[in-house]
This record gives sequence, structure tokens and C-alpha cells, in this order.
Amino acid sequence: MITVNVSLGDRSYPIYIGEQLLQNDSLIAGLVPGSQVAIVTNETVGPLYAGPLVERLGNKQVDVLELPDGEAYKTLSTYERVLDFLAGNKHHRSTTVIALGGGVIGDMAGFAAATYQRGVNFVQIPTTLLAQVDSSVGGKTAVNHASGKNMIGAFYQPTAVVADVGVLATLPERELRAGLAEVLKYGVIEDAVFFDEVVAGAQKLLQRDSHLLSRAVQRSCELKAQVVAEDERETGRRAILNFGHTFGHAIENLLGYGELLHGEAVAIGMVMAADLSVRQGWLAPEQGRRIKAAVEALELPVARPASVAAADMVGAFQMDKKVLDGTVRFVLARDIGEVFVTDAVAPEHLNATLKTDNLLDADG
Repeated sequence: MITVNVSLGDRSYPIYIGEQLLQNDSLIAGLVPGSQVAIVTNETVGPLYAGPLVERLGNKQVDVLELPDGEAYKTLSTYERVLDFLAGNKHHRSTTVIALGGGVIGDMAGFAAATYQRGVNFVQIPTTLLAQVDSSVGGKTAVNHASGKNMIGAFYQPTAVVADVGVLATLPERELRAGLAEVLKYGVIEDAVFFDEVVAGAQKLLQRDSHLLSRAVQRSCELKAQVVAEDERETGRRAILNFGHTFGHAIENLLGYGELLHGEAVAIGMVMAADLSVRQGWLAPEQGRRIKAAVEALELPVARPASVAAADMVGAFQMDKKVLDGTVRFVLARDIGEVFVTDAVAPEHLNATLKTDNLLDADG
């Protein structure tokens, strides 16, 4: 087992990474200091992993809530259902909420934990690659709103994250690829050597090589932990973690939540951000094409869906959480391993990126 620490003073916590961690009796028991546990999961993950988890929690009061699976259910009404569940089972302030599932479950259970009785103990047990490398770490919790993704939420750190790489064996291939989009993102924003590792190991990652997946989870968590420790509430540097997300969130919102997986939308968004970076003259064209080729190597989409209009994306940008005083800001690249946040984007370059049918075309 590998441990990566997120250093946030009295809110610091460990990320445990390894295989068969859900079978580790002492680890699981140590996550719950009180006598009550609420496991929030979904109808896909619950039948696979909730039972073994309950067994390892001994004689505590353990209540399990299974929610519908999917981004379409990441709503205020589902969040309210979690609160009703906690109150209906008489959970008090010393309870522990365990999020057992992907990013949707982690976000909703975390938001409920942040607000139930003004905050209760919260543990993340992510079961998708995307959640293990990204959404379970850093304390962002939220639900979606019709006006935009993750518009209603709170910063609320877990007390621990347990990333059992072994559970990825049951992950559908599409979900695996979506998680690899976020893995690749960390290479683009912070670590060119890691970017090369991901590209070189693309086929083995897609084949679920356990060593490479463990390495991908570890390095992604290390990089995110560093950024979060510097800027917990995204007042500055943490915004770089949103490379590809301004475009990606707009696509998700306009297409309808659940039509594309989050990682798929981010993959497209990274290629669009690279294209815009090249048009601005900040990123060398060959580096932009390397980013696109890496996304393709992971068998992820690289083009805006035809049903999403470029003009509509401009409007959707206004609800992005990086907007400052009405000005849209983008995370763009200077090189692989170096990105920055800017609002100094030429409208003609942005329009060209939005409208092109072939991003990063060698002839364009």
C-alpha cells in the first residue's frame, strides 16, 4: 500500500493506494471513529462492494443507501434524498459518511456530509479511475444545476481516501478511458515526464496493467495533492487543474448531462484548449499535436459533437466557475508540463477553435 498525504494543516488526510484495500480489516475499521456509518453508493457499485465493506465495519450501525447511477442524477433532489436518509436513520454528528462509487457519488455524498448537521466525518472510497485520480481528492463537493455543472456545492475535505486499484477490474472500458483523460491532464499541466509515461504505456493502461494503473493513480494524486495544498479553495493556482474543463463543462451542459462521460468531455476540451493555445502563439504547434495524438492513443474523442453549436458554447462559458467579474478565463498551455490561467484570448482565435472541424490540423 502506498500513502500520499494531502497537507492542509488540521484538515490534512491520507490517500491510500493499492490492491485489495477493501479487504483490509484494520484499514477499513480505522476509517470510522464513531458508532454510526452511512454508506452512500449506487445501484451499479453497491451490489459489488457494499457487502464486503459492511462486513469489515463490525458491530457499528451501518446503513446503506443505493442511488441511481449516472450524471443525470447529480441533482438537488438526489442530494435531498441523501439528507432524508441520514435523518431518517437518526445519524448524529459523530457519524461517518462513506462515498462508495465514482465521482457523482463522491460529490453528492460529500456535499451531504458537508451540510448535514453543519458537517460530519466523510471518507471517499472511489471505484472509478476518474474518481481515484481526480474527484475524490481535494475537497470539491457539488451537484449540477440546469445553468451549469457543479454550480451548487462546498469545499469539504474527506478524512481519508481509499483508492483500491483492484476494483478497476470491474470498470467498463468506456469508464476506464474516461479516467485516463484526467490522468493525461496531470501530465499536460505539471509533469512532461509523466505525460510521456502515459503515452508510452497507453495500450497497457487500456489493458488494465495493474502496475501502470497504480503508478497512474499515485502520480496523479501526488500532483493534485501538491496543487491543492498550495491553493485549497481555488483562489489562484488550483485553477490549472481545470485544463480542458471550460470547454468540457460547456459541452456536457449543452449536450445534456450523461450523454458524454465527464472524462470524454474533458478529453475534447483538452484538445480545444491546446488548439486555442497554438492559435494564440503560446504553444508550439507540434506540442499541440502531441496532446491531440495522446488523447487519440487513449481512444478518447477529440472533436466537439456536431449537435453542440459553437455559438451556444460561448454563452455556456459565462457560467464557468473561473469567470471573474464577468470575464471568462481559460487554462491554456505554454508547453507540455506548463499551463496558466488567462483572460487575454483574442475573440477571433476562440471563434476559430470553436468552429473548426479539425482541431490542430497541420495545415490549419
